[in-house]
Amino acid sequence: MTAVHPSEQPAGVSETIAAGRILPVVVLDDARDAAPLGAALTAGGLRSVEVTFRTDAAADAIRVMSEDPDLFVGAGTVLTPAQVDEAVAAGARFIVSPGFSPRVVAHCQQVGVPVFPGAATPTEIQMAIDAGLDTVKFFPAGQLGGTTMIKALAAPFRSVRFIPTGGVNTDNLRDYLSLPAVLAVGGTWMVAPSLLAEGRWDDVTTLTAAAVTAAREI
Repeated sequence: MTAVHPSEQPAGVSETIAAGRILPVVVLDDARDAAPLGAALTAGGLRSVEVTFRTDAAADAIRVMSEDPDLFVGAGTVLTPAQVDEAVAAGARFIVSPGFSPRVVAHCQQVGVPVFPGAATPTEIQMAIDAGLDTVKFFPAGQLGGTTMIKALAAPFRSVRFIPTGGVNTDNLRDYLSLPAVLAVGGTWMVAPSLLAEGRWDDVTTLTAAAVTAAREI
């Protein structure tokens, strides 16, 4: 299993993701698309990417993208400790899960890989705090109340940072990133399945660059 370097512990990972403010959430059906996709994202100005374990190509895609020194690759939709091991072995530097799994969180901490579990309720956020975490994925953000809900949750949990994902787009990007409690947003519009299936890497770069510019203006 790949060792996690000290500079890649949670604080450093959070800072890296926060620097771009946008975390592309990628679903790849073919690992051969990983290299051109990674190049398109970095050309657009993003360094971090989350490759989801929703397809059989995920581990290979992470392995390919991790070879790019300019790309900071994590694994998403991680549901089991076994997937944690598979992701880390492939080169993932952080783990994202859609919900809070004590087993997944504990295993990530045991192997030394940063984890951002999903949290949608005060109870789940409290569980994350009890586990020593200060950053959670808020998913699915749009269906859970979006910025209004994040504001409500951030009031009692002042030390927690959120990565809202699900329903985030160019129309509401400013609303999310304007909230002090939001570390970054997870987005799919610059890596939409149709763009990847058609190999429209120039469009991925254009959309990524536009998103980066918009984020920096906030």
